Amino acid sequence: MRRHRNVKIVATLGPASSDYEMIRALHEAGADVFRLNMSHGSHEDIAERHRIIRQIEADLDSPIAILADLQGPKLRVGVFASGEEELEEGAEFRLDLDEAEGDASRVCLPHPEIFAALEPGASLLVNDGKIRLKVTECGKDFARTEVVIGGTISNRKGVNVPDVVLPVAALSEKDRKDLEFVCDLGVDWLALSFVQRAEDVTEARELAAGRAAILSKIEKPAAVERFDAILAASDGIMVARGDLGVELPVQNVPPIQKRLVRKCRAAAKPVIVATQMLESMIESPMPTRAEVSDVATAIYEGADAIMLSAESAAGDYPIEAVTTMDNVAREVEDDPTYTEIIEASRRAKRESVADGIVAAAREIAETTDIKAICCFTQSGTTALLVARERPRVPIIALTNLRGTARRLALSWGVNCVMTGELERFKQAVLNAARAAREQGYAEALDQIVVTAGVPFNVPGTTNILRVAPCQESLIYSTDPG
Repeated sequence: MRRHRNVKIVATLGPASSDYEMIRALHEAGADVFRLNMSHGSHEDIAERHRIIRQIEADLDSPIAILADLQGPKLRVGVFASGEEELEEGAEFRLDLDEAEGDASRVCLPHPEIFAALEPGASLLVNDGKIRLKVTECGKDFARTEVVIGGTISNRKGVNVPDVVLPVAALSEKDRKDLEFVCDLGVDWLALSFVQRAEDVTEARELAAGRAAILSKIEKPAAVERFDAILAASDGIMVARGDLGVELPVQNVPPIQKRLVRKCRAAAKPVIVATQMLESMIESPMPTRAEVSDVATAIYEGADAIMLSAESAAGDYPIEAVTTMDNVAREVEDDPTYTEIIEASRRAKRESVADGIVAAAREIAETTDIKAICCFTQSGTTALLVARERPRVPIIALTNLRGTARRLALSWGVNCVMTGELERFKQAVLNAARAAREQGYAEALDQIVVTAGVPFNVPGTTNILRVAPCQESLIYSTDPG
């Protein structure tokens, strides 16, 4: 299904979007990737949504990526005898391992790993940062704190520890079971929550065993500090601004978002900007102007994808939310300023033959009347390198591997077309020309750029570029191979 924009849209599925009709309507409205949130819904629910997506993919002959978002370790306080308490600024409050019900002076925090990592002066954030505690004294089974920002604390509210790297694995026991389940289902991407170090990614990759690509969610200060190593270990990145905005001052998030997006672009790895993009559309058919500007900013920065969470999963207007994102994307990408910003921020290194081939393809396409860049890819790497160039013409990725086509549905500007295995370059050119015509990117008298690797079907061998006509008789007459 051809999109008239380059940035991709990720839509989270949930109670508001769980049947065939709604999920198909979301895809037709513009959703390229569907996110399955493993924090909500049973395995039966997840399996049914996965089945529906694959049915829609078959019905529309349109590769769709499925992203399974693992919950990650959840750090929560225990329960209170009265259900909730009011913490006053300046008061003392104790956290400990005692499972007795809490009161205004203390509550259980059943996570000894937190106490093991805490030091005096560290901050603890409760209930999405609405309550801030400062550690004054701590031991292996307790922390005495001062209430810096007070408020209502209630049963099982979440706790964030922004100042220290916790000795907590990014994959809980639930995550490991969920990972195995969704990999067996056949999802394309795994999103890891609360990544703190590259080793977290490596562990997940070993468990996935090649069955899904690994996407790291950046939502902790430790992940920002170690981002280069995490990026190198990951296949993609999500800038998850919700928890990031809790654990860091909110004014720090926009420049961090900009830096991370640029680093992902330079590394030719897809990056999603996520969280609260059209939050008001959970209850309203119209977004706020600030939300539209937020979505537009991510697109101007060159993000591969923008994401809807509760807007499409539990909101009253899921189709309108996707349509809004699609409309904003088209308007931004038609703006001449967008092209100027994207091209001015192009910082790709040229270190290999493949880098040179895709850079040349973009330059040829932009200096002559070329309608599309067609690349043959096994692993997806060639298409990712072409996408890194952010060319002004469409990118058509041709592959004989369904999994590669699905994963590339997350990448900027990449339009995936299934093709058979190839043995000769002339056949590649013919297939590319047919795809360009059939998908509506070019007509018979137009020209395209074709990139491929010879020998075929060997990942990482991009070494050939050809400017080709779309008329097959001309291909036969001009190409002796």
